[in-house]
Amino acid sequence: MTSYVSPVAFTTVAQSIPPNVFADMDRKVAAAVADGADVIDLAKGNPDAFPADFIREVAKKAVDDPANARYSPFDGKPSFLQAAEQWYRNTYGVEVDWKTQLFAVEGAVDGLAALFAVLVSPGDAVAYADPYYPSYHCMTVMSRAEEVLLPSLPERGFLPDLDAVPAQVWNRVKVLVLNYPNNPTGAQAPRGFLQRAIDLAHEYHFAIVQDFAYAGLGVDAQQISILSLPGAFDVAVEVCSLSKMYAMAGWRAGFIAGNDDIVSHVKQYHYQMGSMVTSSIQDAGTVALLSDQSCVAELAERYASRREIVAGGLREAGLDVFDSDGGIYAWVHAPEDQTGEQFADTLLERASVAALPGTCFGKVGKDYVRFSLLKSEDQLREAVRREEYETAAALRDQIHHLKEEKRTNIYFHPDPKGR
Repeated sequence: MTSYVSPVAFTTVAQSIPPNVFADMDRKVAAAVADGADVIDLAKGNPDAFPADFIREVAKKAVDDPANARYSPFDGKPSFLQAAEQWYRNTYGVEVDWKTQLFAVEGAVDGLAALFAVLVSPGDAVAYADPYYPSYHCMTVMSRAEEVLLPSLPERGFLPDLDAVPAQVWNRVKVLVLNYPNNPTGAQAPRGFLQRAIDLAHEYHFAIVQDFAYAGLGVDAQQISILSLPGAFDVAVEVCSLSKMYAMAGWRAGFIAGNDDIVSHVKQYHYQMGSMVTSSIQDAGTVALLSDQSCVAELAERYASRREIVAGGLREAGLDVFDSDGGIYAWVHAPEDQTGEQFADTLLERASVAALPGTCFGKVGKDYVRFSLLKSEDQLREAVRREEYETAAALRDQIHHLKEEKRTNIYFHPDPKGR
């Protein structure tokens, strides 16, 4: 039987698209469930929360507004953009002009894709921390750009050493992508780190894209908008999403804020290649952004409590868990005798717990696994119990193997005289 050969010729970009690590894991989990496993899926960053009542009420009413059945303005509804302007002022003390320095997008990835389209040309260098969110790698590859990985090691709190990057490398960089609070590690960047990035951008003439998808989900003192720092508006934009802050992941809304020239170019690109955010969702986002943000604080507290369950339980099992106060994940070092990928496979196969191996997020993560905190506390406790049982079982197997090896050495000594 001959294989089918498509007559369609695909572009170089289409042929270069890397696999989606999240879709691959979804398939592995689905296969395990189909085989009868009761899988606790901690591989996804998919919020299990529900938007607050006041947000949902506005969304329901907005659906019945005839005006919202029409196309929304290209830039976003003025009310939504003005709410984002007010959110920046109230939350971070940042003044942003809603007409020229804000633009509505359908979530962070939509905004990132538009920014790559207007800032990155084939052959350009794009720098970001390793570990990284996989979309940065995919977008760099699809842009036919050079990837400059900045190792972020545990001894530095999983922050890269920006001053260790040689000048000749910075001279090649066109865009520096930041992501704090970080996915997957949960690392949070102090003010001095962000200011150093801005200073380097001025010195070497590159743009900064700060992926701020996890704004509000961490220690308040370390929740810093890069736009609040001196010189940021000259070189930086920030991509914000309502997905994690307000548990609106399925509704798809966010915005880009910052340098007006970059925002202007994104607008022109998006007018031709993008889609407007659904009007009713913008209305819901408006009331969320104008609120006192107590609903965000409640989510942050919930995730902190869950982090204690997962991190505490895994530490009791003898595992090293990065001490993070940000984001919605636990970043865990695999047992010493396993890579992160082996550990993740073992957890799924023997404990029916799904977690993402650190290799999904770059080279630095090869010995790590990312656990999501987006399940109920009871489910997280059960996942930890299963992991502890599996770790204990693996230890018993190892002890048994050593005993058998010792017995073999005693009774099957290679010396024929038994010495």
